[in-house]
Amino acid sequence: MTVAVTGAAGHAGANLVRALLAQGRPVRALVHIDRKPLEGLGVEVIKGDIRDLESLVNAFKGAEVVYHLAAHISISKDEWPLLEAVNVIGTRNVVKACLRCKVRRLVHFSSIHSMTQGPADIPLDESSPLVDSRHSPPYDRSKAAAEKEVLRGVEKGLNAVIISPTAIIGPYDYRPSHFGEALLRMASGRLPALVNGGFDWVDVRDVINGAMRAEELAPSGAKYMLSGHWVSLPEVARGVERISGVPAAGFVSPLWLARVGAPFMTTLDRLAGRRPLYTSASLQALDSNHNISHQKASRELGYRPRPFRETLIDTIRWFEENGKLTP
Repeated sequence: MTVAVTGAAGHAGANLVRALLAQGRPVRALVHIDRKPLEGLGVEVIKGDIRDLESLVNAFKGAEVVYHLAAHISISKDEWPLLEAVNVIGTRNVVKACLRCKVRRLVHFSSIHSMTQGPADIPLDESSPLVDSRHSPPYDRSKAAAEKEVLRGVEKGLNAVIISPTAIIGPYDYRPSHFGEALLRMASGRLPALVNGGFDWVDVRDVINGAMRAEELAPSGAKYMLSGHWVSLPEVARGVERISGVPAAGFVSPLWLARVGAPFMTTLDRLAGRRPLYTSASLQALDSNHNISHQKASRELGYRPRPFRETLIDTIRWFEENGKLTP
C-alpha cells in the first residue's frame, strides 16, 4: 500500500523516501517547491502545501501510511506567523486529512526543541513537559503546539505516533540544513569563530530507521526520543579538520560573549547574503540539556545510534561527492 510523505524533499524526507523505496514500498511524495532531492527516484510526486487542507486530502487518498515531516525550521525569534501557519496549522490539516482519508497510521516528526530543556541535571526523556512559555523560541513553541494537534487527533481515533529527534545531520542534505551549512563553512575555512557550546547530534539514517520501526511497532499515541551523541562545537570542528585537512577556527567564544554579539553577527550575515548561524535562538539551543535519553526507543524499537565520527565522515564525503565541497 502507498506511503505518503510530506516534506519529502527535505533532509530527513530525502533519506526516508530512499529507505521506503529500498523496502519496495510505493511512495507518494508531497512537495511544495523543490524536487531536486527526488530526481531519478521512482516516486509519485504531488505538488501541495500543508497549509491547504484539500491538497493534503488529494495527496493522502488511498495511502495506508502518512509520514509528516514538512515543517519550517527556524533559529530566528521573529518568524512566529510563518511557524504557526506551517508547523501548527499545517499539522492540524495533516491530522484532519488523515482522518478524512482513513489513513491507517500517521508518523509525526516532532523535535527535541518541543520539550522543556531544564533542569539541566535531569535527563530529558518522553515524560519531560512540552514547551509552554512565550519566552521560549518561536520554533520550539510551534513544535510543541504541533504535537498537541497530533494528540487531539489520537483522541478522535487517529492511529498516530510521534518521534522527536535531536539535531539531525547526515547525507542527502541538499539545501543544506542549518548544521549542514555550518559543517560546510568549517570544512572550507569559512567559519572564523566557534562557540563553547554543543548539542546532541543524531544521524539522519538512524532517525529514519527509528521512525520506520515506530510505524511498525509503536502503539497509537506513543512518543519516542531519537537522540545520538552530545558533542561540543569545538570537538565537531576538530573532527572536520581531521577529515578535511582544513584547520579549525582558532577562536572559541564563551557563550555569554556570543550572546552579546549575536544581534551584530546576525545583521552582518544578512548584509553579506549569508544564512545567520549564531542567533540568540541557536545559542540558547547550544546551551541546552546534555543528557537526552533514547532508552525507550532502544528498548521498544531496537534503536541504536551509530558513532558520531562515522556520521561526520559520511556527511563530509557526501558533500564532496555532490559538488558542495571541494575534496
